Amino acid sequence: MTEQVTLPEDKDYIDFVHNIERSTGINLAEYKEAQMKRRLTTLRMKKGFDSFTVFYEAMMKDKALFHEFLDRMTINVSEFWRNPNRWEVLQDKILPALTSRNSGQLKVWSAACSTGEEPYTLAMILAEKGLLARTSILATDIDDGALNKAKEGMYLERSLKDVPPAVASRYFTEEGHLYRFSDSLKKEVNFQKQNLLTDRFDSGFDLIVCRNVMIYFTEEAKHKLYTKFAASLKPGGFLFVGSTEQIFNSIQYGLESSETFFYQKTIAAS
Repeated sequence: MTEQVTLPEDKDYIDFVHNIERSTGINLAEYKEAQMKRRLTTLRMKKGFDSFTVFYEAMMKDKALFHEFLDRMTINVSEFWRNPNRWEVLQDKILPALTSRNSGQLKVWSAACSTGEEPYTLAMILAEKGLLARTSILATDIDDGALNKAKEGMYLERSLKDVPPAVASRYFTEEGHLYRFSDSLKKEVNFQKQNLLTDRFDSGFDLIVCRNVMIYFTEEAKHKLYTKFAASLKPGGFLFVGSTEQIFNSIQYGLESSETFFYQKTIAAS
C-alpha cells in the first residue's frame, strides 16, 4: 500500500491559515478550503510570491497588500446598499409587513456584519421610515478588526456608491478622503463579537440579515446555520440572504420563500 505524503504546498497553506487566524482572528479553516485556497492562490501568484509563507510575511509589512488580501476574501469587504433593489424590497415590502403585525419594538440582527456597511444601511433605512426609535439593531462578526472599523465608522467613497444621494448627505460627513458615518445612528447599533458556527444565538428576531457569507461555508455548516437562524426568528419574521444564496427546500427549516432572497418563518395555525 502506498504511504500518503502531505504535499509541501498543502502544509504551506495550512501554516498560512494558522498565521492568519493568529494575526486577525479570521479562521479560514471554517470555510470551503478548495474555494478559498483557489482565490488566495490566484492573488498570491498575481503578486509574484512563490509560497504562502512569503506572501504572509509580505502582508504583515504592507498594509495595502493586506487589504487586497481581505478584498479577495470578500469576507470583510462590503458596501452600503449592496444590491440596491433588494434593499428597496426590504424598505417597501418587508418592513411594512413586519410593522403591520407588530406595533411594538422591532428586533433586528445583522449577522456577519463585516465592517458595518450592512447594519448601518439598516439603520439608515429604519431612520428614513421613522422606525429607528422602536428598533434594536444587533450586529455581530467573528473578526475584531472588522468590528473595530465598524465602530469607527469611517469609509472610502467607493463604499457609498449605491447610497441614494439625499440619504448620503444626511448621514455622512466628508473628512479628507474618507466619509464619517452619523454618530447619532452609529450609537443605535450594538456591535458584538460572535462565531456563527459555534456561539449560541439570541432569539425573538423580527429580521435577520446574513448576506454574502453562507457561500463560504460547507453544506453541513449551512444546514446548521439555517436551522439556528430559523429558531432565532419570531413566527412571521424574515431572513434576508445574499444574491447567490438561495435556500433550497427552505420548508425543512420552517421558512417559506417570500420575496426573492427573503424567507419568512411560518406562522403556526391557531
